[in-house]
Amino acid sequence: MALFRARFGGIRKAVFSSANIPAAMAVIVIAVGAAFADHQNKVVSDQAARADVLAKVNLIRAKLEGNINGNLQLVQGLVATVVTEPYMGQQRFASLASNLFGRGSQLKNIAGAPDLVISLMYPMDGNEKAIGLDYRKDERQRVAALRARDERELILAGPVDLRQGGQGFVGRIPVFVRSAGNTERFWGIISAVVDVQRLYKASGLLDDDLGIDIALIGKDALGPTGEQFFGNERVAKSNPVTADVLLPSGSWRIAAIPKNGWPSTPDNAWYLRAIMAVAGALVVIPFLVTGRLIGERQRNYAELSRLSRRLELALEASAIGVWEHDLATNELKWDDRVNEIYGKPTGECRGYLDWAGAIHPDDLAGANADFDRATAGGGPYLSEYRIIRPDGEIRHVRSKAIIYRSANDTPKMIGAEWDVTADVLLNKDLVRAKQLSESKNAELESAKARIEHIALHDSLTGLPNRRYLDQVLEDYAANARRAGGYAALLHIDLDRFKHINDTLGHAAGDAMLVHASTVLRSKVDGEGFVARIGGDEFVVLCVAHDDIKQLALLADRVISQMREPVYYQGHRCRFGVSVGIAVDDGKDVEAKHLLVNADIALYRAKSRGRNRYEFFTEAMQSEIVETKRIADEILGGLERNEFIPFYQPQFDAKTLEIVGVEALARWRHPQKGILAPDVFLRIAEELNVVSIIDRNILEQSLLDLEGWSAANLHIPRVSVNVSARRLQDEELIKSLRKLNIKKGTVSFELVESIFLDENDDFVTWNLEQIKALGIDVEIDDFGTGYASIVSLLKLQPRRLKIDRQLVIPIVKSPQRRQVVSSIIEIGKSLGIEVVAEGVETMEHAQTLKSLGCDILQGYAFGQALDADGLKAFVRSRRLRTGRILDEPLRLGRV
Repeated sequence: MALFRARFGGIRKAVFSSANIPAAMAVIVIAVGAAFADHQNKVVSDQAARADVLAKVNLIRAKLEGNINGNLQLVQGLVATVVTEPYMGQQRFASLASNLFGRGSQLKNIAGAPDLVISLMYPMDGNEKAIGLDYRKDERQRVAALRARDERELILAGPVDLRQGGQGFVGRIPVFVRSAGNTERFWGIISAVVDVQRLYKASGLLDDDLGIDIALIGKDALGPTGEQFFGNERVAKSNPVTADVLLPSGSWRIAAIPKNGWPSTPDNAWYLRAIMAVAGALVVIPFLVTGRLIGERQRNYAELSRLSRRLELALEASAIGVWEHDLATNELKWDDRVNEIYGKPTGECRGYLDWAGAIHPDDLAGANADFDRATAGGGPYLSEYRIIRPDGEIRHVRSKAIIYRSANDTPKMIGAEWDVTADVLLNKDLVRAKQLSESKNAELESAKARIEHIALHDSLTGLPNRRYLDQVLEDYAANARRAGGYAALLHIDLDRFKHINDTLGHAAGDAMLVHASTVLRSKVDGEGFVARIGGDEFVVLCVAHDDIKQLALLADRVISQMREPVYYQGHRCRFGVSVGIAVDDGKDVEAKHLLVNADIALYRAKSRGRNRYEFFTEAMQSEIVETKRIADEILGGLERNEFIPFYQPQFDAKTLEIVGVEALARWRHPQKGILAPDVFLRIAEELNVVSIIDRNILEQSLLDLEGWSAANLHIPRVSVNVSARRLQDEELIKSLRKLNIKKGTVSFELVESIFLDENDDFVTWNLEQIKALGIDVEIDDFGTGYASIVSLLKLQPRRLKIDRQLVIPIVKSPQRRQVVSSIIEIGKSLGIEVVAEGVETMEHAQTLKSLGCDILQGYAFGQALDADGLKAFVRSRRLRTGRILDEPLRLGRV
């Protein structure tokens, strides 16, 4: 400025002297001008201060927005996983949430609140008090939680006092999951707590070096209408600089002032205004009087003075220094503002070395190159560099100049220079903030990718899971067709896996699953898709061409490899696999049905002995459909009490008196009539309802037995079949006690295969309790299984029944007759009554009687009848008792 004051000072002097104004008036005008200039300088200074504060506020605002939005965006990835796994537990939740607590995060904790009650938390340490918090019952958090649910969007609240201690900003994200009918249901809320102090520190609010006082307004993201929650209340009352911080659901208002307040209006402002008013009057009157004398020249000089003053003020307000460099002599003139920028004293002559010596060594070469380029081309000069002030402070400056040459003068460069340190630092902060935001975005993408990988893969084997299979199945089948082949799916189930898991523990089971996944990967050899879709179930998806033998070969290789022993902690483990194969043969079968068809084929492979493979066929499907139809009818028949007992009488081999009846289950089908067990027993066993049928037959038999007794039919006992599964029922004895069975009136017929030498201890206990209740125990189908003499001695049954397969051939086969004779001898030696079934002719009856058999049962005497039919049979027989006894060979006609 000194440069311009020197240039234009002489002009002012000429104006006043030429106006011939009295000296006193000139002094007043000068004083007023100086006062006015000083006042204007303060106005400009105030504007510069506000601009500086605004720049700092914008930096803090950007950091606040970036930190808040970045933290909450990280949590959105966790929300996406909860939508796909709504029933996840604490361990799974903690595993996913821990990935979000990386470097630079201000997250304090993340909570899951299914049905608005917190039951999931990470980290758990220090946050135990929050478990069980019901948002609906907490006055401080209910409004925000219900608002998030009702508005279906993220709601930011806070700062709030946390139940576990401290303060935080709480972002609540409502979670809605798919339910039946393609609708959505409200799952609950995921809450992310951002630590208040860490957020303030990371955003620069606690930085004392900024030189400003800051206030934050808008608690719960309510913007200017909300409460102030940070800073001194005087900030908002001191004409602050303001800016809005945009949040996911609302905003905050940030306000700031300099720590020492704004530049104040001088105390003598009224005095200056008064002087200006008086001086104005004194100046105006002489000008009016002498205006005509000074004319146009005076007006020109006044305009020039005004322009000079405005230029001075503009330079002061903009903090721009002006310099002039004589390119011939290297003489350099700086005004006061340039000296101030460089930290140099005023009033001294400068040269090129003063300028070059102040430039940072790393920037000197570039600055010189810019200067040389401008002087060589005679063009404009523009450069930016760092300078080192005498006190060691580094500042960034920008310089711009032009070269001019006046008449008879050396070339000179006139330029301006200004301090851009604040802009450079702000840009650096913005770049860092941008890099931080990009880093957090990258972390978010990485976390999202990890979550998606976890959601689509099995954590134990690393294989794709069922969800992944469902996503790729349709495209895989379509691509296979385009390639001229068919998609084939192998459904693989491990045999004996449960045995290994139960005996050696889950760790051993996990090792077997990992081994199986390794085998499948190696056999598919990267040309197919391998997935684990259940506990011990795997799927191989591959492409088949015209010859499907390759699928059979693949299945054989898998089965063969899986048979090899696997060693685990010194144990030699063996297991096998059953394989069901389905092929998309292009007959309009949807790809998703491949798994269903392969599952049907797998069922067939397991039912035929395991350790084998089966291809799906339409006949197989028809059989499955028929089996399902029968299964549904069986379940319905149980509900409608359609399963009833039929009774086949049993006769004393010597007297031919009825000594009991065997209750046989029959199905009274509403359309097909009476059906024998061979129609429904296998499917009933698969449905696990045989024990229910046994119980129903027993209860109906007891009712019929009472009816026969009331009718004086004198049927001593009834034998009922009992399945092995029912003998394992823990409630069996309790239910039998409720029936009040009379001793010796009921026998339980048990298949021989139950009574192996090493039978179940609980079954043995149940049998002892059954005998204690007065219920006889019989062994059915003796001679076809594996019961030993030891088993008979241990069980001590009341009777054993020789199977019809041994009885029927005894008339013609001496060898079979000898076997039956041996069984009868064994029974008699152990005190066990022997019953022969399958007695179809009187020749059978005579032979068995001669061998010593005790009781006979078969079509030679009577077939199975319902309760009423049996009653009629017994009464009819009694009418002819005498004749029958006289003519025993004609009993087959009865």
